[in-house]
Amino acid sequence: MTDTAIRRLTGFAGILAAVLGVILVPLYFTYSGPPPAWNVLTRNMINMIAAVAILVFLLGLAHLVRRAGAGYDFLASVVSGTGLLYVAVTLVAISLETGVVLQTTDGTVDPTVDGPIAHANMLLHGSIARLLTAVMLFAAGAAILRSGILPRWIGRGAYVVATINLAFVPSLFFGDDAAHFYSAVGWGTAATAATLLLYWAMAAGIAAVRRPRPVETVKSGRPGATKNVQQRVGI
Repeated sequence: MTDTAIRRLTGFAGILAAVLGVILVPLYFTYSGPPPAWNVLTRNMINMIAAVAILVFLLGLAHLVRRAGAGYDFLASVVSGTGLLYVAVTLVAISLETGVVLQTTDGTVDPTVDGPIAHANMLLHGSIARLLTAVMLFAAGAAILRSGILPRWIGRGAYVVATINLAFVPSLFFGDDAAHFYSAVGWGTAATAATLLLYWAMAAGIAAVRRPRPVETVKSGRPGATKNVQQRVGI
């Protein structure tokens, strides 16, 4: 595939992940009590597709960073490595949550808060996911700002979202009440902070699919070397 095709695929994957996230989040707040099985199964199916989309987006972003210069290899590896871990953690959480519903299909159990599996699952939805997101976006922000593959405001936005996610890592010390904003499985920790990644992916995706501006000469990651890259001018 050409770099242009990869850029477009990366962009559309980021946009798709965000659109699915907008559809997904309300499904978690539709019912005040235990949700019916169809609700849990539907939201987890959407979540699986969104996880694959965000994985394609992150791997494509890492590829574009590597193509910008050899000096960005480490940052690209951090983005792709943490992206893989983030998606793996998400898929494990989906599997555990779905398993509870497949075992109990009468709508009397809320798999996010009821039972020992739910409590074992809370950090996967919460602090672990927030920490991986923070590391991933700090690396992505640095790579974007240094390589110029996307507008500079996208890189700065990555820093902002990473900082917010990092602030939610200690939420594991504040109980397991899902109704609280700041708790191990609170709606701020598991929903609000998580969706910020998707909104950022949408913004980055839209920027990626836009027609690249004229080639400019910038420094590569190797001291004393320069190369031509497709660089977007920051806004």
